[in-house]
Amino acid sequence: MPTLDPVLPTPEDSKLANEASRNLLPLLGGTEPGVRILLPHEKGEPEETIILPRSAVQLLQNLLTQMARGNAVSLVPQHAELTTNQAADVLGVSRPYLVNELLEKGEIPYHRVGTHRRIAFADLMEYRKKIDERHEEAMQKLANIAQEEGGMGY
Repeated sequence: MPTLDPVLPTPEDSKLANEASRNLLPLLGGTEPGVRILLPHEKGEPEETIILPRSAVQLLQNLLTQMARGNAVSLVPQHAELTTNQAADVLGVSRPYLVNELLEKGEIPYHRVGTHRRIAFADLMEYRKKIDERHEEAMQKLANIAQEEGGMGY
């Protein structure tokens, strides 16, 4: 399994990522399935054109945008299985909370490999999406109540 350790960009990385992200953005406007990118070579060697899937260029542009903002990034395949420590890090919760409140209570499916729990990355993302939707609904309800109660600046 590839490493799930996040890459924390240096200030120089962020600067380069910002420029690269801006340069990739115009390439995403087309309708062709592939994006042509010209690669210059050393003196005397011919240039080379590569064609990348548009979705890969979009993913790269998103990754560079996050790096430009100074955010740590990692790439995780959808089929990856995470340890409880990795899953807790992704959700921003403690490992005991993940195990006792989310896994053992059936909020997130898991399976055991020997004595160790493993969580499918796709299941973890599904749980996070569900929680994000609940939070959005709660915020909308609070905003609606505030407006009904006289605006309160909303």
